[in-house]
Amino acid sequence: MHSNHANTGGPGHGSGALQPMQVDVVSIQSQVVYGQVGNTIAVPTLQSLGLRVAAVPTVVLSNTPHHPTVHGGAIPVEWFRGYLDDLVARDCLRRLRAVVVGYLGGPRQAEILASWLEDRLRADPGIRVLIDPVIGDEDVGVYVDPGMVDAYRRHLLPLADGLVPNAFEVGLLTGLPVDDLDQVIAAARALMGGRTQWVVATSAAPAGWPEGGMQVAVVTPDAVQTIDHRRLATTPKGTGDLFSATLAAHRLAGLAVVDAARRACDRVLQVLEASLAAGSAEMLVFPDPQDSPPPPSPPTSPTRRL
Repeated sequence: MHSNHANTGGPGHGSGALQPMQVDVVSIQSQVVYGQVGNTIAVPTLQSLGLRVAAVPTVVLSNTPHHPTVHGGAIPVEWFRGYLDDLVARDCLRRLRAVVVGYLGGPRQAEILASWLEDRLRADPGIRVLIDPVIGDEDVGVYVDPGMVDAYRRHLLPLADGLVPNAFEVGLLTGLPVDDLDQVIAAARALMGGRTQWVVATSAAPAGWPEGGMQVAVVTPDAVQTIDHRRLATTPKGTGDLFSATLAAHRLAGLAVVDAARRACDRVLQVLEASLAAGSAEMLVFPDPQDSPPPPSPPTSPTRRL
């Protein structure tokens, strides 16, 4: 495959050669033509907070599969590998600050991604890795290849600085019960070790939610904080992707994980309320007046963590 785009500059093209564009975040998720899930929602969210993003699709679909028709599928593994390798070949990762991982197209993608991440982390251990291990949900069960549970355990979880699973996924990944908040916390702690220093478990212990409310558990090795927030009568797809991208952006802006999670909860509620008021089945995203871009990206260092 070749490109018909003219090469108008770059290394080796004269003394005033232009330099490669440097990216702050690589976001590796699904992409849809219609709807607001995966990179379709994550990229504008990250960009709105002043971050330069390289979007790597894992699947490309016309829309989410809950609609009557859907076209598309997983990106072929050689394409997926090539997308990742070409980011390195373009020399655009010199100031890479974070990698955000969402929905993957299958276990082989997880293996390829893990190998690529290991190479990046060897070169710069300070790159921050946030993983939303998308597997399923309490109300619908597992909706990915069942082999993804083992793929996450073996290949990706050990590379994450932080994890953003829902409580159902915490239970699947650990094999532990997650029926109440104490059990969710214990299971979340079982996911820690090595690089992984925090877990933000969304939709935690729904049996214990108050009327019209829900909980998020922010778990670190030595602390637990719960965030109580309102539950709205609307369930558009992609709220988890919006949450993870917002949390990642605010972590890069310097917020503590619990404060970044609160901002993410507030942002999701804000978007849901506006979408519900407009009568939209999909999330309608607009600028958050509270947000301001983070400071310029400093070079990464081995001591920084998401």
